[in-house]
Amino acid sequence: MKSLSTKSAPAAIGPYSQGIISQGFLFTSGQIPLVPETMELVEGSIEEQTQQVLKNLDAVLAEAGTSWNRVVKTIVFLTDLADFSKMNALYEKHLGNARPARSTVQVAALPRGAKIEMELIAEVSM
Repeated sequence: MKSLSTKSAPAAIGPYSQGIISQGFLFTSGQIPLVPETMELVEGSIEEQTQQVLKNLDAVLAEAGTSWNRVVKTIVFLTDLADFSKMNALYEKHLGNARPARSTVQVAALPRGAKIEMELIAEVSM
């Protein structure tokens, strides 16, 4: 098992890793829309927050040496399911031809008042 850490994604704000590689898979921690350099939450629309979350996950995938084409599952947490279509449009554009399995759920609240959190599982080369 290998713990990942990259300065291109927000540092962990608790006792966890940005991601863990185990048995050929990357398991990421949930990413909220924090800017890695400042650790400040992106304020604004669901689109702005979704873009930052995807950028943060890009960084963790790159650190693991993998990509969206090898993602097998994503889990999206939204504080308002009314934001689903806006999030989904950006998600689809960002992933290109990748089509991992996905769950999306509404939650009561997310850390630091974020509107979105996303985590994923991806294959990695051993």
